[in-house]
Amino acid sequence: MLTNRFANRSELMGIAVLAVLLVVILPLCLDVFRLNLVAKYLTYAFVALVFVLGFRLTCYYYRGAYYRAFWRSPTACAVREPHAKYSGETKFPLIGQNLHRYFFYMANLIAILLTYDVVQAFRGPNGDFGIGLGSIIMLINVVAVWAYSLSCHSCRHITGGRLKNFSKHPVRYWAWTQVSKLNKHHMAFAWISLTTLALTDLYIMLVASGAFSDPRIFN
Repeated sequence: MLTNRFANRSELMGIAVLAVLLVVILPLCLDVFRLNLVAKYLTYAFVALVFVLGFRLTCYYYRGAYYRAFWRSPTACAVREPHAKYSGETKFPLIGQNLHRYFFYMANLIAILLTYDVVQAFRGPNGDFGIGLGSIIMLINVVAVWAYSLSCHSCRHITGGRLKNFSKHPVRYWAWTQVSKLNKHHMAFAWISLTTLALTDLYIMLVASGAFSDPRIFN
């Protein structure tokens, strides 16, 4: 049975959702596949926001923050649970938190596109290598985004979470130890990348609107 290959039905449903996102939604946000009618209402930025926002809202760090601040579940250690019943993340809407690993995959695709944008940003007006203030800002942003993504708890689980014997998998163990080092700073990377994303988008918007030109450092 297909369902026996997965931990439970929710995991199978998550994979089905991921397949729809990859096969249907992602192509719609790319210029090669985009239809003129769709382009008016479904832009790349709009589609990317779904995955980026979903990835951050289901993030383990952000969960801990807004569970305590808004959900009061729990308010703090040694404080009585204010809710009459506690179902954890097994019922709607919190069951949607289990989609975090799939948002992680999609967010990495967005990070790859951001990396491609950075490479293009280091091209001067004549097409040769060049550096501008915008190039540096975009580079800092993409480094922060990758640091946040690779320090994710899901990334740590993927690299070595299911291994029963590290000595038989030295490469994955090494990867797991490196991700674990990043994971200790996941909270910092979360806020840094959130800030750089906002500032980078603001800078690009101002340059694109003609508020000022991108200062060139080289070429």
